[in-house]
Amino acid sequence: MTLQELSQTVSGPAAAFRCRTRLQPAGGEGDKVFPPTYAGAVYAVEQRQVADATGKIETRTCVLLDSVQSQANRMEDALQQAIDNGETLKDCPVPVLSVDFTGLGLLDEVGRVTSLEAPHRAADAILRDSLLDGVPFRKSDKGKLLDEASLQNATPLYKLCPTALVFGIWDSTGPKGGLGAKFQRAMVSEIIGVNAQIGKKTSSRIDPLGMRAAAKVIKKADGSYELAGDKTKDAVSPSEVNHGNIPPDFARYTANVSIPDPVRGDGDFVREKSLAPGGVTIDYAEQITVLSLPALRRLRFPVDGKTTPARDNAGRTVLAALALTSAALAAESGFDLRSRCLLWPEGPLTWELLKTPGAAPEKITLTSGDAIKLLKAAVEVAEKEGLNWFGETITLKPAPNLIALLKRSQDIAAKVAGDADPA
Repeated sequence: MTLQELSQTVSGPAAAFRCRTRLQPAGGEGDKVFPPTYAGAVYAVEQRQVADATGKIETRTCVLLDSVQSQANRMEDALQQAIDNGETLKDCPVPVLSVDFTGLGLLDEVGRVTSLEAPHRAADAILRDSLLDGVPFRKSDKGKLLDEASLQNATPLYKLCPTALVFGIWDSTGPKGGLGAKFQRAMVSEIIGVNAQIGKKTSSRIDPLGMRAAAKVIKKADGSYELAGDKTKDAVSPSEVNHGNIPPDFARYTANVSIPDPVRGDGDFVREKSLAPGGVTIDYAEQITVLSLPALRRLRFPVDGKTTPARDNAGRTVLAALALTSAALAAESGFDLRSRCLLWPEGPLTWELLKTPGAAPEKITLTSGDAIKLLKAAVEVAEKEGLNWFGETITLKPAPNLIALLKRSQDIAAKVAGDADPA
């Protein structure tokens, strides 16, 4: 795809770029993978309408392997890694806000947190509670730009944090509260496992020292222990201090939970001592990514209070190229979602352009290198139209109150960890 084709696509009636990528476990078809767990240690299992190999729609049991929010974070992380690399995007620096936490004497070094890592992007409280050249960020000249952002004036966010216009943002903690700027996600992606069969989780441990259960101990408040006498009260087995064997058994819930039991699958609720889920087997996984072009077309990019169709389309084209670049970088970094959930794509990342209703989608294959070239060219066109972004990392320092709060939190965490029962 050339820049001219991308620009014409963004300005025309096309609905979306869509990418559906089938994946299999890295261990091969039928290998078990582990979805994320939610409150109550359950998986997000639901019935979905899925097309089979012939195109027939069937109801299948599916499990969420990676949520929309998690996918957005992975794309932003891939973009951040490309920025940190120093070479990948050296000819097209993307604006990033960064808070530097180094040299503060923290118990647990934070390093830096950027607008590509903060949960609420440019509107996150971490940035709000930091200083730019000694001035509270939201009261600085650059920070005040966020107060002006709206669908009719997306220029401030384009300058400071264009990825927020791709992945969404709500400035609910800024000066305007709930009335702060709100932009929907233009890029949405998730990964599901199709025809999921819930497995069983097992646990066991062989102690090389062969500790016997009869060798009782007394646990102390600081986590240490001492040998118990033959008649000592409150004596416990060595397994309570992580010694001794754990006989092989199924993992079970320890309390009733008011959520459907993912193992039974009959709508009954989880009961105490019922089996806990232990991974899933699936026919295949599928990543579904959609870039909404109408969402981009709602954005206006005025400069000095005036908009032009050419500038508006140039800004939207940059965002489309930025979204495609983020997706390509994330895909090329792999699909290692979590422990025991490494997926492998069955084919290359291929986009479909939903251009004309009733017509077959146009297929487009983009590598990250191709997408970055598009992005660089799109930024140059936008600059010629008078639309410029801050092409460097803007570094902030945490305010004293934020430092004090973080230190207090780490002190409490350390104390709690020290007092915790190791069993």
